[in-house]
Amino acid sequence: MISAQVWRDAGTVWEYHQMHHVPRACSVAIGLGSHDLSVATTAAEAYAAGLVPLLVFSGANSPTTRARFPEGEAVAYRKHALDLGVPSGAVLVEPHATNTGQNITYARKLLEAAGVDVSSVLLVSKPYEQRRAYATLRRLWPGVEVVCTSAPMEFRAYVDAIGDGRLVIDMLVGALQRLVVYPRQGFMIEQDVPGDVVAAYERLCGAGFTSRLVA
Repeated sequence: MISAQVWRDAGTVWEYHQMHHVPRACSVAIGLGSHDLSVATTAAEAYAAGLVPLLVFSGANSPTTRARFPEGEAVAYRKHALDLGVPSGAVLVEPHATNTGQNITYARKLLEAAGVDVSSVLLVSKPYEQRRAYATLRRLWPGVEVVCTSAPMEFRAYVDAIGDGRLVIDMLVGALQRLVVYPRQGFMIEQDVPGDVVAAYERLCGAGFTSRLVA
């Protein structure tokens, strides 16, 4: 049973992870691989709306995606985008990345090898990974503008769609911890974390939502 306090704290952390960018035209959309197929859907919708001329899907597999996408996250995303009407020539696949830093670095190398001139990136991720993805790209690819987007879902609707509240809250907590720890290791730029978000994070950790924390 997840308590009302846990739901409130998780909602606070969820809201912090949103960048609240307004989607606009960019050179390319980069979809970050995960268990969440809505990333591919959102990227395909951006293409259909004329916001980007090209999609890049990046991702190999992780313990949470291997069973669902045995062919790899990026490959599964590409198939889904093609099913939604994106032409095959408008999709590039980077199938080797296993973390957000590699998603950005490998996608950048793929685009450079393809001769694509990139001045701005529509960065498509899970809703609670927006801030982490933004901070990572700003560190690893500082010369481009970045606009974050994801499926437009409220927190509880997202939990219902995933079907596992504890997993989602664990992911929220893990993503926030990385925003604090990874800048010290040079993986992303620093982000200010408000006091109410820190307090919510600490209560969630105390309540046992720690399975996605890094050592």
